[in-house]
Amino acid sequence: MHDDHSHANSGSKPNKLVQETSPYLLQHAYNPVEWYAWGEEALERAKKEDKPIFLSVGYSACHWCHVMAHESFEDEETAKIMNEHFINIKVDREERPDIDDIYQRVCQLATGTGGWPLSVFLTPNQKPFYVGTYFPKEGRQYNLPGFKTILQQLAVAYKSKKNEVEMASAEFMDALSQTARDVATLPAGEAAKADIERSILDEAAMGLLQMGDTIYGGFGQAPKFPNASNLLFLLRYYDISGINRFRDFVVFTADKMAQGGIHDQLGGGFARYSTDQKWLVPHFEKMLYDNALLAQLYAELFQITKDGQHLAVLRKTLDFVIREMTHPEGGFYSAQDADSEGEEGKFYLWTKKEIREILQDQQLAIDAFCERYGVTEGGNFEFKNILNVRSSVASIAQRYGRTPDEITRIIEDSSARLFAAREKRVRPGRDEKVLTSWNGLMISGFAKGYAVTGDARYLDAAKSAVRFIESRLVSSSEEGRLMRTFKDGQSKLNAYLDDYAFYVSGLLDLFAVDSRPEYLEKAARYTEFMVKHFWDDKEGNLFFTSDDHEQLIVRTKSFYDLAIPSGNSVAASNLLRLYHYTQNNGYLDKAIRIMKSGARPAAENPFGFGQLLIAIYLYVKKPVEVTVIGKGGSMSGWLKGQFLPDGITAFVSEEKDLPALQKYTFFQGRNAEKGETAFVCRNFTCSLPITTEKELARQLGRR
Repeated sequence: MHDDHSHANSGSKPNKLVQETSPYLLQHAYNPVEWYAWGEEALERAKKEDKPIFLSVGYSACHWCHVMAHESFEDEETAKIMNEHFINIKVDREERPDIDDIYQRVCQLATGTGGWPLSVFLTPNQKPFYVGTYFPKEGRQYNLPGFKTILQQLAVAYKSKKNEVEMASAEFMDALSQTARDVATLPAGEAAKADIERSILDEAAMGLLQMGDTIYGGFGQAPKFPNASNLLFLLRYYDISGINRFRDFVVFTADKMAQGGIHDQLGGGFARYSTDQKWLVPHFEKMLYDNALLAQLYAELFQITKDGQHLAVLRKTLDFVIREMTHPEGGFYSAQDADSEGEEGKFYLWTKKEIREILQDQQLAIDAFCERYGVTEGGNFEFKNILNVRSSVASIAQRYGRTPDEITRIIEDSSARLFAAREKRVRPGRDEKVLTSWNGLMISGFAKGYAVTGDARYLDAAKSAVRFIESRLVSSSEEGRLMRTFKDGQSKLNAYLDDYAFYVSGLLDLFAVDSRPEYLEKAARYTEFMVKHFWDDKEGNLFFTSDDHEQLIVRTKSFYDLAIPSGNSVAASNLLRLYHYTQNNGYLDKAIRIMKSGARPAAENPFGFGQLLIAIYLYVKKPVEVTVIGKGGSMSGWLKGQFLPDGITAFVSEEKDLPALQKYTFFQGRNAEKGETAFVCRNFTCSLPITTEKELARQLGRR
């Protein structure tokens, strides 16, 4: 039972979730549980009937969410208890990260860990009194209490021990108001006095390197996540310090990930995390945001190393997103599930026998492929094989007396045949919501991919996604207002901080490689809206929800990069970059205030602050402003291939775009001679117009 919303096997009539668009909510539309989506109707009914709320939060690619659904929510007997004693609300965390964030914090407070499915019992005024994650239907399993028992006990407690329930929820509310921020940022008074200086970067980079796994790359043991934001920061620290070992650690990690099972060797794209330390056994779901951030990482690595393998990983990742994660109108889908036909990873696994049959017993092809990807009769995962790079092409070539080029061709040909065979398998489910924030990250991935490859398909993918957001996810109610999610022809929910921050970042990354005036205008317009509705002037940073958002029990803030970067940190980088293009001091002031409130925690505990450290790097290094106007020369292609993380760049190839851009300080007094002309400014001083690639390289210290 998986992503097919199979109501056939429950035989029930639909509940209220049948009216929703979220694939995750629709998976529960035929449960015997009388589910509601979060909203007025459910919350009012809880108050009117004085019943506690059971809130269940998950997402469509979440394995244990499906297990709990199958065991408990499809079970008539369990549903009967739920329907009789509780108002039951289902939430897709990707649609409502605000609700998820609040109650995850409660779960952390109560149990020390969080995760999905999240199971929370609330009073009718939304205050939590009991919380956990996955509960098996009956006790005994995993030493966890059984879900049916908990339901019965809490139903009784709510009726007969009201004062205990009230006390529990009051304790939670107390603790929650202390942790409405996910990190102890500096109080406004102290933050104002803090300095943003180079030593923050030194301390953070050393701290991160000490956490690095020198044997397999990445950070920590198992499970192991890509942590792209930290790797992107370490590349910037390499840039400012010139110390090779920071670059080398990122290269080492990126190579280990690319060789591991976390990377889909045949189809491209990365899974969400590896269950082991070696990147071998992934949790097989693929999320858009990971692939967006990793595309940026491999693009930057290629600029540094010029290593064709980094370019190949970048291309495979972007090609996977174009092929499998793109809406016909250009937006990007959210996720692919881990399971197909009810089995985790089934789509991606191979037996040696299958490989022999598909490669039609061509012995050299079978041997070379199986050696390259570690395929054995016994397998490396439940008697099947997860493909991962085990032998170099050079060593295989030597063993079989062929040239490396011949072996490469043989392996590529075999891979193409296996990929074609895999395409005929039952595909994993796909979550086809289009989320503004994740699309923003992916626009950045395509913009950076276009910069290093010059491949127009990648530029087109970025532009199409912008058109999609502008036509489908911009609200008509107020200038600059974005929506959060689009599916089945409708957009809904006012956007959160992440939606504004990541989309603006995408627009700025696109503008930096293809400088159309509308991208900069839109970036400024959405930033103005964000500042107006999300800014906390008292503390000098941004709330997660807008001032006109539905009032929940607390209004949260986040600084910490988890799998998804922090909206505050990305906004700080955006504000800095916008300041350089526009010279609007308001942008600079706000960027500085955000950086100051998080600078100390970022130095002391850098692991969750890669994105904030990227902003601080840009501020400390002082950006170099480079404009190339005109076309037909080699300067723009050369410049896009450079690793210039402190670059505020513009490429104006169409002369007709100049007048609209010249209202911004950055472009004033800049006109093309014949062909291409470049301008370089640093530290408030500018070069003379530059007309050769050699002179541009000299000005940028890249001789």
